[in-house]
Amino acid sequence: MSIQQQLANLKNNRIFELFVVSVIIISALEIGAKTYDLPPIAATITYFLDLFITVFFLFEITVRFVTEPDKKRFFKSGWNIFDTLVVLVSLIPIQDSEMALLARLVRVFRVLRMVSIIPELRILINSLLRALPQLGYVVLLMFIIFYMYAAVGSFMFKEINSDLWGNIAISMLTLFRIMTFEDWTDVQYETMEVYPLSWIYYLTFIFFTAFAFLNMVIGIVVNVMEQEHNRANAEEAANEPTMAELKQELAEIKQLLQAQNKVKL
Repeated sequence: MSIQQQLANLKNNRIFELFVVSVIIISALEIGAKTYDLPPIAATITYFLDLFITVFFLFEITVRFVTEPDKKRFFKSGWNIFDTLVVLVSLIPIQDSEMALLARLVRVFRVLRMVSIIPELRILINSLLRALPQLGYVVLLMFIIFYMYAAVGSFMFKEINSDLWGNIAISMLTLFRIMTFEDWTDVQYETMEVYPLSWIYYLTFIFFTAFAFLNMVIGIVVNVMEQEHNRANAEEAANEPTMAELKQELAEIKQLLQAQNKVKL
């Protein structure tokens, strides 16, 4: 068995995949531990642990590259490019380096490798990215609604509470607070003391933003996620051998066996 085949078996090994995930989790915990003031022994342990994680990630990305039949195809995947950049920049030594800050920041992004390793997480991220163009129009429409209601609120309620309705920018922040239901009734009751019907203003705004637009966003993301699942299933099915290919391979094996038997006779 060739080295490439052995590495391919290692890559497809379930235990190895779980070990990679475990190392990523340990890397996340190690990054979090470095934000505390550690005693010298713990700092030394985290230092050598960081070296091990860096070397292991380098080994893991090398295995994935070597076992890829088409090397150009390897770099066509955005996740492979991301993993490679994270691993390469992680090789920058942290101590006594002008790029120490960059190296520390990139080590934080090693946690995102969990996404590239687990297919389900990749589908979620890809769905969100593919949904962004459609979500852009929803966000634009929501901004228009925010702007209109903020202008009305500033004109009507500025004299009641200038801290919440002083200008259109502050009014938009207040409306964001209302949309997230953060003590929004206090704001409403304050204006209702002067304008008893101002509850219509708040309820219509909440209906448009918290209910209508939120359901739009959920609908778009769910629709794109379903498309992404179908695309992933189609790619998986395309990579699997078809029944016709299996029959052809069996026929070729049968012909080879028959030829060998004739040679022996």
